[in-house]
Amino acid sequence: MKEKKEKLIIGRRELIDFPELGLLGIEAKIDTGAYTAVLHCHDIREEEGVLYFYFLDPTHPEYNNQEQKFTNYTQREIKNSFGETENRYIVKTIIKMGNKRIKSLISLTDRGTMRYPVLIGRRFLKNKFIVDVGLLNHLSQK
Repeated sequence: MKEKKEKLIIGRRELIDFPELGLLGIEAKIDTGAYTAVLHCHDIREEEGVLYFYFLDPTHPEYNNQEQKFTNYTQREIKNSFGETENRYIVKTIIKMGNKRIKSLISLTDRGTMRYPVLIGRRFLKNKFIVDVGLLNHLSQK
């Protein structure tokens, strides 16, 4: 018989880590309307089969000005919050939320005009978390 794993209760915003990328304590909006996770990046470019980019941007307090590079990535058409289709790069990395470390696909886009640099969608949340919209940063208060 398959053992049921306990689901964590999270709020509508949570502090998360991307340990493999050196990003810790980033505020993420939990967005059950979005399918995928999204991370704010700038200067995203592909050169000779290598994807280069910077996480966040110089105006963000957690910006570290470290260029990232991935050789394992894909591209996919994704609908943005305005219903428009965008061609985005997708990378796989670990997202840590509370005591859970989950290898996840993340799309990269410039979210510089958005309030939160990270969106966590239902693909990441499914069968692992319960969202209580009345809570904020619930996991960091434990």
